[in-house]
Amino acid sequence: MPKGPKGEKRPGDVIGTAIAVAKIATGEEAEHLDDDGKDPAAKSLGKRGGVARAAKLTPAQRSEIAKKAAKARWDKT
Repeated sequence: MPKGPKGEKRPGDVIGTAIAVAKIATGEEAEHLDDDGKDPAAKSLGKRGGVARAAKLTPAQRSEIAKKAAKARWDKT
């Protein structure tokens, strides 16, 4: 059976994929979602920190950050 980019097993053809999806949908198989390896507490703190930072910024600061990000994206090409 082919391996995915992270070494997980997966069906090698469309029909096999369809059967796997149907089995998950009907409850015959459990869906296995791998953990990304990050600490859940750290992910939670990161989300809260981003929200707090956004609330603290003035509209002018947000605009400046957005302009800098857009320039960086356009400079890539």
